[in-house]
This record gives sequence, C-alpha cells and structure tokens, in this order.
Amino acid sequence: MARRAAAQSPADAVDRIKNLLDNFLGRLEDADLRDQVRSLVPVFQSMRGLGRSLITPDLASSARERILVYFQRYPLQVIEGEELHVVAGIGEWARRLRELRVQFGWSICSGVTFKDLADDEPELAAGLAAELGADPRSLRPDQYVLVNLAEDREAAHRWNLLNSIRKKKGLSVKARLLEYMRANVTSAVSIEELRYLAGDRNEWARRMRELRTEDGWPIYTRMQGRSDLPVGTYILDEDKQAPEHDRRIPDDVRIDVLTRDGFACRVCGWTRAQADPADPRRFLELHHVTAHADKGENSAANLVTLCNVHHDQVHAGRLTLEL
Repeated sequence: MARRAAAQSPADAVDRIKNLLDNFLGRLEDADLRDQVRSLVPVFQSMRGLGRSLITPDLASSARERILVYFQRYPLQVIEGEELHVVAGIGEWARRLRELRVQFGWSICSGVTFKDLADDEPELAAGLAAELGADPRSLRPDQYVLVNLAEDREAAHRWNLLNSIRKKKGLSVKARLLEYMRANVTSAVSIEELRYLAGDRNEWARRMRELRTEDGWPIYTRMQGRSDLPVGTYILDEDKQAPEHDRRIPDDVRIDVLTRDGFACRVCGWTRAQADPADPRRFLELHHVTAHADKGENSAANLVTLCNVHHDQVHAGRLTLEL
C-alpha cells in the first residue's frame, strides 16, 4: 500500500504536483508503459494530499472529520461525491460518509432517497425544491445533502434497531416501517433510515404515505404542518390510529383547515410552539363539526382544528364546541 504524503500547505502541494508532472512529460516517449504509470503514482498521492490540505488539521484531523466540516459549511446544498473524495483525500470516502450517518447520527441524505420521496410524495416535491434549490427528482445517487446541523446522538441505537427489524422474515415493507415508527414515537427519523429499512426499495415513501392517509397513523413531515422538523425527516406524533372515518381527509383539505385556524386549537389556542413535556397537549387534530356518522363531509367547512386534549373531551361529551 502506498504511503500517504506528509501534511503540507496547498501551495507546497501544488508546487510538488507541477514538478512531478514536468518529470512525467519527459517519460511520454518511453516505451515502457509501466514506467509511465508508476511515475504518476506520486502525482495521485500528491493530489490527495492537496485535497486534504484544504481543510486545516486544527479543524479536522481525519477523513471523516474533513467530510463533516465540508458538509457543515454547506448545509442544505447538494454536494457531489467527487467533492467528498477530494476533501477526504482517501479512496474509502464513502465508508467514512456511512460512518457519519450510521454511527454518529448526521442527517446526510443521498440523491436517490430524495428522488424516491419526491416521486411518491408529490406534494413534498415543491417544498424540497425550495429548501434544496434543486428539483429532488433530478438528483443522482452520488449527490448528498446535510439536512440538519444537529447531531442525532440516538442514531447508533436506532440503526441497531433498524437492522433487527430488517432481518425479520415475512414482514412487508409497510409493516417494517410501521414497527420502526412506533418504536420511535415522537422522535424524528430520517428518510435514509426508512429507505434502508425498506431494503433500499423505492416504495418506502409510498408506504409512508399510505400509513398516514389510508391507515390513519399521525405521521408528519416539515411540509405537513411540522415546521419544527428538519427537511427529510418523518415523525409519528402518537402511537394511535385515527378512527376510520378520519383517515379519508385529503391532505389539501387538512392543510387548508390548519392554515385557516392558524395551526392552533380553536378552543384554547394551543400551538406546537407551546409544546412542553409537562403539558398533555401534544399535537393538533381535525374534528368533524357534523359527525361523519351523521353524513358530515370531509370538507374544510365541516372541520376544525383541536388539540388532542380538547378533541378527546368533545368526543367524550365533556365539552361542547361553540364556534
């Protein structure tokens, strides 16, 4: 294995590369191909050294740290894999990237995962495009985005759980996703985790949508009323399915009602910004003014926003709405 070149300044690295290339020019007429190739080995080593030198040792002393520093300098921007190869200065940069995601909890999403999400959650595509400055459908597998500047210290534990669920026999993709979301109720999980759990099959986003819109699980994203969530994450607000008649409220109607009511409970005015561990109010729900059983429609005119506490009180008959 070739030895890594000693640390040097970018200017010194450039001078060394120039000298090596000048020397190589003198070998172009040589008949021995191997001699030509071997004369280029120090050029490649020096190029890697130049890439490493762009991020100084006081900021990062390893390839993994250099990759992280680079992402942190350009969050929510599409980064090419070749850029990471340059700053890492090693051929195994992709392994170091995986370590950042799996072992250290940095939310770095690949282009293929964003594309899956946009294809099966079309209403999210516009929001993603605005955040990333690029159409998520156009991203390639070797393009990456750091979607959250905060490290997730529970990530290693969750990836162990992911692997245990992924290895279970006989479970559908949707069943795996639901088991994982229920195991992480109230905690945001990344789209990279969900894609991995689905066996890297692109149906994961469609199944997440079904869990929300057809099966009635309160699963939300940043573009669906949870502006506090980082881009590229899902959260299960409560380990509880909505009643069957509430599962058919279209997303556009749900958004219209929440927007009209200012994302606040019509009884107490509670919003997610007021969430507190000591407060039983956890999330917002939509309530039918005229019950579905009485032929009430899933329309904005027949729906109001309530916090979970007052919604339960209305259904228990302990609170009468005065709207």
